[in-house]
Amino acid sequence: MMPLEEMCRFVIEVAIKTGHYIRERQKLLTESDIEHKGETDLVTAVDKKAEEILVQSLSIILPEAGFFTEEKTVSQEEKEYMWVIDPIDGTTNFVHGIPLYSISIALKKNNETILGLVYEINREECFYAVKNNGAFMNGTPIYVSRNTALKNCALATGFPPTKFDLLEQYLQSMRVLLPECRTIRRMGSAAVDLAYVACGRFDGFFEYGLNEWDIAAGAFIVQQAGGNISDFQGNGDYLKSREIVACNGKIDQLLIPILKSSFHGH
Repeated sequence: MMPLEEMCRFVIEVAIKTGHYIRERQKLLTESDIEHKGETDLVTAVDKKAEEILVQSLSIILPEAGFFTEEKTVSQEEKEYMWVIDPIDGTTNFVHGIPLYSISIALKKNNETILGLVYEINREECFYAVKNNGAFMNGTPIYVSRNTALKNCALATGFPPTKFDLLEQYLQSMRVLLPECRTIRRMGSAAVDLAYVACGRFDGFFEYGLNEWDIAAGAFIVQQAGGNISDFQGNGDYLKSREIVACNGKIDQLLIPILKSSFHGH
């Protein structure tokens, strides 16, 4: 296997190439390209083709690796090395021509993430990290913010496309947080939200109901940029709980108790 830093350079090339395809196809998108996985959960022919391009290219880089992908265009076989891929994170933005959607790619070894990349296609911003080597955007080192007071913080969140059973708890968290912080943004791509925490644009991000392919790369990049990842109770198993909080390491003790109280009542 080639060194991780060298592999990361290849993955960046693959993401940029695939991003160009996605951006060009968006201009040609028609209603017949859109399918419904759920009432509000969309997928397009472009998602599936982009995933096929990514799988084919990454298979060349690391032939022994398996794949865990959103659109299941390839066998989901568990192996020592696993690529975790979301070909278009922010498909609803993509469908509506809202220019914020991304490619998310993570590489795991024995279930531990060792490489992560989020490519925001429209601004051509590539966020990436390899284990123990810091985090970068387009070659420049990035770090989480240093804000310590919620009143100075920009937070990000998302509305889950299918899990409305926690809607009241979610609204309760908004009632508490909105007066306390500078702003809360809803961008429509969890991978981008996490990348923006990693580079200090957002001070924190929280959402529930996400899948591993949405957050594997972004969460890793946040950690490599000096931030923290947990669930709403401050625990580490955010994949199992389907709750994620990404923080700059300064506001965790302020944000997590609000989410814990809103969602878990204590």
